[in-house]
Amino acid sequence: MSDALAQADPAANPWPAEWLRGVLEVGVLAVLESGPTYGYAIAADLERAGLGEIKGGTLYPLLGRLESAGLVDIEWRSGASGPGRKYYTLNTAGRDHLARRRARWQQFTDVTRRLLEEGPTR
Repeated sequence: MSDALAQADPAANPWPAEWLRGVLEVGVLAVLESGPTYGYAIAADLERAGLGEIKGGTLYPLLGRLESAGLVDIEWRSGASGPGRKYYTLNTAGRDHLARRRARWQQFTDVTRRLLEEGPTR
């Protein structure tokens, strides 16, 4: 494996960056499906789920795109012992989008698994 493809810290980032870019949107939407939460908690949930450490420089632009696309609603809540936090809530359009993406992701992983396990069909 070339140095360019090697992971700098496999414990913090167990997956190649291009794989994470492909799954991060649906992963964030899935986290938000369980209820309103804020950026740091989303990153922690994604890490606990096994995706590794998701940096703010990756997560917050994605949250902004989801907001701009009308898939999440935001609300500022005051912090008990610090600054307020921006909470993200999956709205109806976001739930519909997640359902479609979830189905497509399942199809994609099925195709990928088949290719890796059985090779190409001819």
